[in-house]
Amino acid sequence: MKKVVSTLLAAALITTAVGCASTGGTNTGASSGGAPTGSGGAAKKPVLGVAIYKFDDTFMTGVRNAISSAAEGKAQADIVDSQNSQPTQNDKVDLFITKKVNALAINPVDRTGAGVIIDKAKAANTPVVFFNREPLADDMKKWDKVYYVGAKAEQSGTMEGQLVVDYFKSHPEADKNKDGTLQYVMLKGEPGHQDAELRTKFSIKAVEDAGIKVQKLAEDTAMWDRVKGQEKMAAFLASHGDKIEAVFANNDDMALGAIEALKAKGYFKDNKYVPVVGVDATAPALKALEEGTLLGTVLNDAKNQGKATFNLANVLAQGQTPNKDNTGYEITDGKYVWVPYKKITKENMNDAK
Repeated sequence: MKKVVSTLLAAALITTAVGCASTGGTNTGASSGGAPTGSGGAAKKPVLGVAIYKFDDTFMTGVRNAISSAAEGKAQADIVDSQNSQPTQNDKVDLFITKKVNALAINPVDRTGAGVIIDKAKAANTPVVFFNREPLADDMKKWDKVYYVGAKAEQSGTMEGQLVVDYFKSHPEADKNKDGTLQYVMLKGEPGHQDAELRTKFSIKAVEDAGIKVQKLAEDTAMWDRVKGQEKMAAFLASHGDKIEAVFANNDDMALGAIEALKAKGYFKDNKYVPVVGVDATAPALKALEEGTLLGTVLNDAKNQGKATFNLANVLAQGQTPNKDNTGYEITDGKYVWVPYKKITKENMNDAK
């Protein structure tokens, strides 16, 4: 009798052990490209692999912070620095895919390199959302799980030009040599970048469309960088001095660098002034607006770019198709979320804050 009881007890223990092992063996990892699951089938927070082109870019810091904020309590956002190197970013993407993240959010170092990332993502069935630097149209068509969040660069350029037009028309003294022509200098972002090219083109087009003749005294690239912007502006001043009647910069960091060079030459005091405009409406730029050294900027909405990027990636990570209802943003042509720009001056700077 005792032997029978012992046998039954042993069998019961084995059954319990097998049951526990079976439960413990349930997949708790995130499957690539699909809705994440947790222990016993319970929902688990999605894991998103996010790569920024470089962390020390002022505007992209704002976007990065917005992604982190939007992810709180909803998903795990692993954000990495690509150090302004496309090969480094490709390696980061490989690592994300190896870790089986549920979706990718990529701010490409080189927009022409996005196709390689799309190929990697498609092979692993990992949806990808690009942001702030728009991939080539042909690359965007490679797969139905590729999206883009950004703003239309030509709009920001037009608004920059309008800021200068408004000043030039309301301040006759801005035309220093009274020749009816705006003599300007241009600080560009990196060569070939669509934002740099379009902001440069459309800012000047807006001035011409307003009936003002223009003359370009100098143009050079400062790579979106404040220190480089100061160096280039110092060179412009050495060559052209007080002939410069306006300074266009493709972003605020370069505009702020230009302002430092102008200050060193005695501008912004004793009625010595030249209008400087930028793009992004960063916190340092708003301070310059308040001080009166920056004429105006264009709000490049970092908060909504970051939030929209996260919302799309999070929806994709759960195996859903993004739409306005589940992301909160209008999706154009089934792939694009466009975040509008806004002109910012000292009078409406609270809108940017």
